[in-house]
Amino acid sequence: MRKSVRVKGIAILVLLMLTFCIWYAAIREDARGLLTVSFLDVGQGDSIFIQAPSGRQVLIDGGANTGVLRELARVVPWYDRSIDVVIPTHPDADHIGGLIDVLARYRIETIIHSSVEGDTKTFAAFNRDVVGEHAKEVVAMRGKIVDLGGGAYLQILSPDRLVPDVDTNDGCVVARLVYGATAFMLPCDAPQSVENYLVALASTSLGTSGGSLHANVLKAGHHGSKTSSSALFLGYVAPEYGVFSRGCDNKYGHPAPETVARFAQFGIPTADTCKDGTISFVSDGQTVVKK
Repeated sequence: MRKSVRVKGIAILVLLMLTFCIWYAAIREDARGLLTVSFLDVGQGDSIFIQAPSGRQVLIDGGANTGVLRELARVVPWYDRSIDVVIPTHPDADHIGGLIDVLARYRIETIIHSSVEGDTKTFAAFNRDVVGEHAKEVVAMRGKIVDLGGGAYLQILSPDRLVPDVDTNDGCVVARLVYGATAFMLPCDAPQSVENYLVALASTSLGTSGGSLHANVLKAGHHGSKTSSSALFLGYVAPEYGVFSRGCDNKYGHPAPETVARFAQFGIPTADTCKDGTISFVSDGQTVVKK
């Protein structure tokens, strides 16, 4: 009798595992050919999760605290405890604070970071955990391409040199995510001086078309601060959508009224993690759709 019960238990377990494998394969197949980009609702901070058509995953920044784990649980299957690439754009706490918890919870293959250095306890704790993670470390530099497979890749646009001693916002990692004819501009907390530099480079290499900066979606730099998202930069990027990643009633007044007005002036509809929660877009390589 006991043997019969044991056999039945094993059979049920095998069926459950088989069902799980079938569903997992179906989910992976359904996502093939699609790029998903989610701007996570982590309060006053940045965190962007990318699921490439190949299935490879990228997390850019992690907000200030454990809230990133809650949001990741909504976009990453419960059984998945690995992330291929993590990019801390710069040492500010509202970008790397939550990554300390991510490093503790997930296995990370590669960490791509700026050479800019911080002087806070948060930065020291993050660096300690990076060393303990034993992940491959890469210093972000303009011209580097991060191949995500399936035709998707990240272009590192800035910084263009080693910047250990510059202001953390000036030295943050600016990236452009490309998939087919679509793109996402992800300018971290870069100020207008960096935006103007990128525009100058685009103008020099591509005439006045600014094609190397164009993107369907633009995450507003520095949470919508008045120091970013200049009219010149908006004109060159020419996005279909803008995203403000920020906390409600934050002490900085993000997004600044003048920045909101600039997006409106260009006729760019915007989404806001404070009002909308996590915001996701899906690209098939030809068009981008807000989920």
